[in-house]
Amino acid sequence: MSQNPTNPGPIASPKTVTPPDLLSDLVHLRFHHALSPLESVFGNDWFALKAEAFARFFGTPVFLISQTVVVLTWIGLNVAGIVHFDIYPFILLNLAFSLQAAYAAPLILLAQTRQADRDKAHADADARHREAIAAASAEREIQSGTQTSVLLELMKQNTVLTEQTQELSRRIEALTKDMHEVLHKGDKSA
Repeated sequence: MSQNPTNPGPIASPKTVTPPDLLSDLVHLRFHHALSPLESVFGNDWFALKAEAFARFFGTPVFLISQTVVVLTWIGLNVAGIVHFDIYPFILLNLAFSLQAAYAAPLILLAQTRQADRDKAHADADARHREAIAAASAEREIQSGTQTSVLLELMKQNTVLTEQTQELSRRIEALTKDMHEVLHKGDKSA
């Protein structure tokens, strides 16, 4: 909910938000705590967690180097004639790659979907956090405006009281001079 900056609306009393309330509202990541028990689309069961971990493993250097070593060993053993279970067109190796791709693609999609769910939840929490900060800032601005107007009114009252004090001081001074003259004339006549 946005406010028009030229028309901030009704001015709230200064006691609307107390400092402890502001501090508790602005605790970093407070909106993320509500998302911690968030259930993923695929759940948080053993299979989903292991499938995601395995899918994440596909992109690591350990997996890529291990797969390269296995493939080079496979090809080297078959080309050198040490073993003969998969000769030159390497049909069994192609089948292994096809099987790996058949499982890797859905697992990678599963991991991406779960990550997208987490990213969306965190983005929503961040948006709520920014809205709370904006609301607190608007509240502080309203309070500041209220306090400024109260201070201006107090300054006006202080100015009026100062002027009245000066006027009374002038009157007292004039009365004192008049009494001094009357008393001084009375001393001269006696």
